[in-house]
Amino acid sequence: MPTAISVITLLTDFGDRDYFVASMKGVILGINPQARIVDLSHAITPHQVEEAAYLIKASYQYFPDGTVHMAVVDPGVGSARRPLLVTTSRHFFLAPDNGLLSYIFQEETGIEVRQIENKQYRLDSEGATFDGRDLFAPAAAWLTKGQSPGSYGKLIQDYVTLPLTEPEWQGSVLAGMIVYVDRFGNLISNLTPFHVKEVQGRSRRSDISIRLGGVTINGLVRSYSQGEAIVPHALINSNGQVEVFIKEGSAAETLNISRGERITLA
Repeated sequence: MPTAISVITLLTDFGDRDYFVASMKGVILGINPQARIVDLSHAITPHQVEEAAYLIKASYQYFPDGTVHMAVVDPGVGSARRPLLVTTSRHFFLAPDNGLLSYIFQEETGIEVRQIENKQYRLDSEGATFDGRDLFAPAAAWLTKGQSPGSYGKLIQDYVTLPLTEPEWQGSVLAGMIVYVDRFGNLISNLTPFHVKEVQGRSRRSDISIRLGGVTINGLVRSYSQGEAIVPHALINSNGQVEVFIKEGSAAETLNISRGERITLA
């Protein structure tokens, strides 16, 4: 179990228009004025748990051991869904039990999952619409003050996970999917350099073709600068995933492609 430090990251779909994010930070600082709060993003598409799952996967590993990651994209707030505290060998995670931490369960080691039950870590509130402020924020802050994960609640094994689809062979092509669309309209897939090499090995060709949305892209470039305006290209991005882009344009808009759509290598 890691030793908690004072860094807390925040990931939500709350945006920056309302009082939501500011009030969560106020709660955290009221408990631990020395806490260092880092905003991962508050621009998750409302209610899109899968999008949040990808973003926390792409971010968390670059933070110091002992960081407390708080992720609140919570369509089930106020229902019977459980609030979770997840402890791994390196980090802490607080999130609703709706699959948001699926990649964490897949990638991390030494995992313990607890249901947050101790009312010491909840603010009194008349309603049940804002667990981000009333439950997750104080629970995260108290972790940075040295509270033991065991004091939060019982261990559970039946937590919710998303169906994380892996690329698979379909005839002569390896089929993956678009798992994220960034603000530039770049289409990020679950295909990796390993899959590229697998296709090259099976086809015995060094060149590959990428197909999505009725468009075929021949080969990979190394950087965005090697692309052309209007024409889609593909590369391996810095997270090690096959990404389709249009130089200084939006591949998502041009190709009318969104998260969850099919992409193939051949």
